[in-house]
Amino acid sequence: MVGFRRLGSLVGIVAALFFGGQARCHAQTEVDLALVIAVDISYSMDADEQDLQKQGFAEAFRSPEVHEAIRKGLNGRIAVTYMEWAGANDQRVLIPWTVLDGPETILHFADQIASLPLRRAARTSISGALGMASRLFGTSNLKAGRRVIDVSGDGANNEGRAVTQARDEIVAQGMTINGLPIMLKEDGFYDTPNLDHYYRDCVIGGRGAFMVPARERSQFQQAIKTKIVLEVSGMTPAEAPLLKRAQADAAGRANCLIGEMQMKERRGN
Repeated sequence: MVGFRRLGSLVGIVAALFFGGQARCHAQTEVDLALVIAVDISYSMDADEQDLQKQGFAEAFRSPEVHEAIRKGLNGRIAVTYMEWAGANDQRVLIPWTVLDGPETILHFADQIASLPLRRAARTSISGALGMASRLFGTSNLKAGRRVIDVSGDGANNEGRAVTQARDEIVAQGMTINGLPIMLKEDGFYDTPNLDHYYRDCVIGGRGAFMVPARERSQFQQAIKTKIVLEVSGMTPAEAPLLKRAQADAAGRANCLIGEMQMKERRGN
């Protein structure tokens, strides 16, 4: 009888440990920010620009300013995932959701970005990138104070559904889309003139949305760092170097279908 009581106690302890462990596994991690970094790898981005983009994000997470912004948050931690995108059916997560809660985890994340191989692919589907990025929040098991998509690219949407449709659906779900329009090269026939206006009017949106254009190689890393610091801190001052807010100016709105129109021209339609 004593043996059975002991066995019952052991079973109870094992069950408590198992179900307690299960509960802990399913408990959501609270973070100040859940951030999806979505980077353009389309053919319009040459290898030099891609490397500059990649190293820019790595250096941003190595910077004391970003470390301090994370530390000062209510929970003192954020979660980030890093994905690349090109055409409507070409999006890949390269670094899954990672909680950054101190120098060790932050620097490891930076090193992961820096070591990623470069890849280029056809077409530019910002709408596809935004759709994929928004779905990633559902896979994170995170309880986030803010959900932000950080999308960078050097051209307009030219494949998949309209970018404004994707943006509006995501904003309606309470997410924010910020942008990094890359304008390092002279505009060619199929490039988007005033890409920053296009990003402002057609891509970014949501509470506190903003973009930081990158026009010169010398300011590229600073632009990325500025953007990450503002996203982590949740503060977007009325005036800041390089910063522009979403749909700030009703005059001179960009054509949100310019990429699709250029693609039709290219195909001779």
